[in-house]
Amino acid sequence: MKGYISPDQPGKVVPLPEGWHDTGDVVSVDQEGYFVIRGRIKRFAKIGGEMVSLTVVENCASAIWPEYMHAAAIVPDLKRGEQIILVTDHPDPKRHELLAWAQTHGVPEIAVPKKIVSVPALPVLGTGKLDYLSVTAMAEDALGIVKDGAGA
Repeated sequence: MKGYISPDQPGKVVPLPEGWHDTGDVVSVDQEGYFVIRGRIKRFAKIGGEMVSLTVVENCASAIWPEYMHAAAIVPDLKRGEQIILVTDHPDPKRHELLAWAQTHGVPEIAVPKKIVSVPALPVLGTGKLDYLSVTAMAEDALGIVKDGAGA
């Protein structure tokens, strides 16, 4: 029996509704019935009420600078709720190049980060996947953002 342990009922396995569990993944089902993970729901920023895919931001950067690694991070924005920062190991990325590519490929300008942070290397986990928590910390550090309670 698959399920979860509820903090309200410690020690008791609560069955999942209809056998499903919300993992936060975006999936598709292929013709043979296999599930294919396409991305994560949390890999979206909400900017001025619009949802922007961080994967789209990264794919745009990879399209024009394929030899470098790129990661999009979400940081707070007082006016628009959130803002996207592109963190890249490209030594001299130009925002206008990213904007021009987006405009000629149907990508809305809201998906083009206002700021790009160049770093010597992007952090990766032991699995080889990007360490998005560290990427976000790098973006916040580059912008001088201090998290509540930091250093306390």
